[in-house]
Amino acid sequence: MSTILITGATSGLGRYVAFELVRSGHTVLAHGRDRSRTESLVAELRSQGEAEGFVADLASLAQVRELGARVAEAHPDLDVLINNAGVGAGSPGSGREVSTDGHELRLAVNYLAPVALSRALLPVLRANTPARIVNVGSVGQEPVNFDDPEFTHGYAGFAAYCRAKFALAAHTFTLAEELADTGVAVNVLHPATFMDTAMVREGGVAPWSTVADGAPGVLALATEDLGTGRYFDGTNPARAHEETYDREVQKRLLTITDQLIAP
Repeated sequence: MSTILITGATSGLGRYVAFELVRSGHTVLAHGRDRSRTESLVAELRSQGEAEGFVADLASLAQVRELGARVAEAHPDLDVLINNAGVGAGSPGSGREVSTDGHELRLAVNYLAPVALSRALLPVLRANTPARIVNVGSVGQEPVNFDDPEFTHGYAGFAAYCRAKFALAAHTFTLAEELADTGVAVNVLHPATFMDTAMVREGGVAPWSTVADGAPGVLALATEDLGTGRYFDGTNPARAHEETYDREVQKRLLTITDQLIAP
């Protein structure tokens, strides 16, 4: 059985997946932003199996790194990271928001945080192979504007969300290549379209599917050997936006990412 950290576990898809994993006998490390909600979730999870809670605001890169350090110290046996937490497109007509560090919020939480957390936990994951990183992405992907990565001009929430998910997919492929032959697999998936979550409802969208529809893909990537450097639509192998596979795009993204997450 694995020791699995899942971010954004207090609601939606993350909560559903956390219960499925703990019931299957895995040790679940449940991350949440709100302490009381995280503690309440962990109490429920512990009635089913092994669980521990970790609180951090992923809109702060310092807190992301601190989360990685706390998890690594408390659970040197960690072998799966599920980067699930995310910020949606926002309510219709809402403007551009920034993170604690001043980065565009969707870029910060949906992209920079998973990158920083993965990097912080890589030494532990590499020590516990076979290990897995599962990035919860989206079919909604739009190329990053390298001249304006922080989306300061012509901002739109849904486009910001899609750009962050594009970056997450491209990063997944870069990291998978970097970790080839280390025993750490890295994959990205679109779990299901417009699941019935607070994020989707806030965006003014009528849900098309349930979190139960989105869970099988995440669970499969977290618990089965399905290769590395791949994109899945649910449980089906698929293709991400073609530009996410472009080496030049990946290189430029990596350069910008290193600048943005530098302490």
